[in-house]
Amino acid sequence: MALRTAGRQSLVDTVVDQLKAQLTNGEWAVDDRIPTEHELAEQLAVGRNTVREAVRVLVHAGLLESRQGNGTFVRSTADPSAVLQGIRAADALDVLELRVALEAEAARLAAERRDTADMVALRGALETLHAHGDRAADADMAFHLGVVQATHNPAFIEVYRFFSVQVHESLITSLRDQEMPPIDLDTHEGLVEAIESGDPAAAERAVRELLRKPLEAVRAVAARAKSGGRTPADRSAPQPKSEI
Repeated sequence: MALRTAGRQSLVDTVVDQLKAQLTNGEWAVDDRIPTEHELAEQLAVGRNTVREAVRVLVHAGLLESRQGNGTFVRSTADPSAVLQGIRAADALDVLELRVALEAEAARLAAERRDTADMVALRGALETLHAHGDRAADADMAFHLGVVQATHNPAFIEVYRFFSVQVHESLITSLRDQEMPPIDLDTHEGLVEAIESGDPAAAERAVRELLRKPLEAVRAVAARAKSGGRTPADRSAPQPKSEI
């Protein structure tokens, strides 16, 4: 594999760009295991920490997947950056409305297709959410990703993984904003019960109820911003984005 030696400025970004080029140019195929951190560090003449951070960026972007004990593998050779940039440009209400559409259908499919392993994972995510309180973005994101994974639809899961990057940023913003309602733990519990009992309609209702209050809160913030004459760009900076 012929990789250029990285320069001394923005080393992580340089390594990200070079690894991304290898992926998009077909150097590695989907499901290939990429070289180890040590091998990449030697080839690029950078430290292993730099390589590790670059790999984390690509894992977060959905291009790579770390499998504990096995190494890092290619998940996709299509760069989702343009899609993600478009989502990041969307305002809070746009993101939340898309979440409603995606997660309502995911809940229905999960109720029809969940298996024992899915329910163990969802129960574990729910316990973590309870333990971390009603403003834990990381725990809540893990819970909702668990619902999507229970659809057993690879295309759905991939789309949501890409979208979840923006969702997670929204969570971090919104859960720090006191105008947003806290996470509804009881309704999360109801969603798990609906999925476990195999009731698609109840599962969809639970998701829509989970997102109803934050959707109302975001609409109220957007309405106040609009009446105050602020631009969409101004509105998106300080306002909360989503509650769960």
